[in-house]
Amino acid sequence: MYALEQQRIFRGRAWHYVGLEVEVPEPGNYKTTFIGDTPVVLARAENGSLHTVVNRCAHRGNLICREPFGTAAKLYCVYHAWSYTLSGDLSHAAFSQGLRGEGGLPADFDKTQHGLRKLKVDTLCGLVFASFSDDIEPLADWLGEVAPGIRRVLNRPLKVLGYDTQRIHANWKTYHENPRDSYHANILHTFYGTFGLSRQSQESAMTIDRSGRHVYFYTKAGTEKKSTDYDSTANQLRSHNDQMKLEDPSILRWRDEFGDGISVQILNTYPSFVLHQIANSLATRQLIPRGVRQCDLVWTYLGFADEDEATTRTRLNQTNLAGSAGLVSVEDAAVCEMMQRAFADGEDGASFIEMGGKTLESGGSSKLSERAIRNFWNVYRQDMGL
Repeated sequence: MYALEQQRIFRGRAWHYVGLEVEVPEPGNYKTTFIGDTPVVLARAENGSLHTVVNRCAHRGNLICREPFGTAAKLYCVYHAWSYTLSGDLSHAAFSQGLRGEGGLPADFDKTQHGLRKLKVDTLCGLVFASFSDDIEPLADWLGEVAPGIRRVLNRPLKVLGYDTQRIHANWKTYHENPRDSYHANILHTFYGTFGLSRQSQESAMTIDRSGRHVYFYTKAGTEKKSTDYDSTANQLRSHNDQMKLEDPSILRWRDEFGDGISVQILNTYPSFVLHQIANSLATRQLIPRGVRQCDLVWTYLGFADEDEATTRTRLNQTNLAGSAGLVSVEDAAVCEMMQRAFADGEDGASFIEMGGKTLESGGSSKLSERAIRNFWNVYRQDMGL
């Protein structure tokens, strides 16, 4: 099943996040990453265009670029000195003419037929996505109704504040479900519920694109509505802990920089990308499968190129909410690993996803719903041919 996922989903008809335009700002800059199990290179060519190629020499399959980031005039394979342009075309093969009339490549060798595997590339608001499918629709069309959620947050040129990568000992789908799960936030996360960044009693909503692939939801802190039902439930939640206090409450101070009162927005695109705004912390998350029982989550923390130093300090402070040791997100990875241990025997019926109803439409725009997870599994089954 894992091998089929790589073939039908990650190398199938989908757009996959590979990085940011600002990570390769100048001609010759490159970044290495993965789409599923496949190593790829995001590079900016001499003319400024962006390209994503499979990081695998067309000769004998050797890895070409080894560093996370770099600058090069060409993509060069150390094994047999085949070299490629930054767009992936083969430019030179060592000793292709042989030596002293012996050896060399066949007379009919055509360099144009032996370049790196090129992927389709598209961008939106500084995000770079790539696809193995040549006939996939433009990225904005594929994202559909969730594209406005990206445009809302990434509304001007970006800068990278830092990176964090964690290994999660759980299947990639376990984590992919997590940011689509819109109602666990103030149940699982003590920090959210106790300090009021996200509660079910606050104004919120969820948007799913019409294909069911992508979702984003938001919450507005400070919009609590009194409810007997909520109060009776909240009293039973371990995440509401009135005994917890902050020595330094500055992490809770946030500025409504987008002017709409939204304190938390989590956006998830199928099958492996998350964009979050948690107060003034902004980040992308890239999910990379590492076999059946583990995956990597790469966090890239963001700010805007034109912001002042005080705003950047605020973002860096609130970065402590997220990431592998975040005051909020640390529990997500922990739960994924607990789930992996609990259902590793493969027994059927390990997951019940009927909160908000049983159909793909039931639950509407309410965050108190597992509608987005039901839609994920529906899309997954279609892609996998199940």
